Amino acid sequence: MKTAIEHNGRRSPQAGITIIETMMAALILVIGSLSMVGLIVRSIATNNRNKLDSTQMMLATAIAEQIDSTIIGSGESSLTDCAAGSHTIDTVPGGANLTGGNIDFTENIAAVPSKNNYHMDYVLRTRCSSSGALEGTYDVRWHVEIIGSAAATKTYLLTIGARLKGHGEGNLFFSAPVSVRVMSGN
Repeated sequence: MKTAIEHNGRRSPQAGITIIETMMAALILVIGSLSMVGLIVRSIATNNRNKLDSTQMMLATAIAEQIDSTIIGSGESSLTDCAAGSHTIDTVPGGANLTGGNIDFTENIAAVPSKNNYHMDYVLRTRCSSSGALEGTYDVRWHVEIIGSAAATKTYLLTIGARLKGHGEGNLFFSAPVSVRVMSGN
C-alpha cells in the first residue's frame, strides 16, 4: 500500500495544516483578544464614570432637599459629611456664579467670604464613617435666584453643581460636573 506522498510524489491537500495557516489563525486570535482587552478597559471606565455621576447627582439632590426643607430666602440649614464636617447651607438669593445656567467651577469661591455658605467640600467615605476608606472629596456649589418678586411669588430657582475634586479632565475616566436646576418656593 502506498502513502499519499509516495503515490504521486507530492502531498495531498488534506494531509495537514501548514505553518502559514497556523500563523494566520494565531494572528486572528491575538487581534480578537486585544480587542476584548480594549472593550474591558472601556467598560471599567464607563462604570467608574457612572459611579461618579451618581454620587454627584446624589449630592446635588441632597443640597436641593436641604434648601427646600428650610425657609428659602432667609433660612439656613446644615449638612454633615462622612468626615463629620458640618457645612452651612445658605438660602438667601446669591451664591456661586453661573455660566450659561450651570455652576461656574472656575470661580475661586472659597476666596469670597460672602459666598462661603454657598459652597462645601463634601468628604465621602465608604460606610460614611471616619474609619471608612476615602472615596473622594466633592466640590458642591449652589446658586439661589428669586423668580419675579419675593413678596409676590416666593418662588426660587436653585442651581446646584457637584464635581469630584482633583479629577483629571479629558481622560477616559473623566466625569463632567453635574448641574441640577430646581424650582422651589415657600
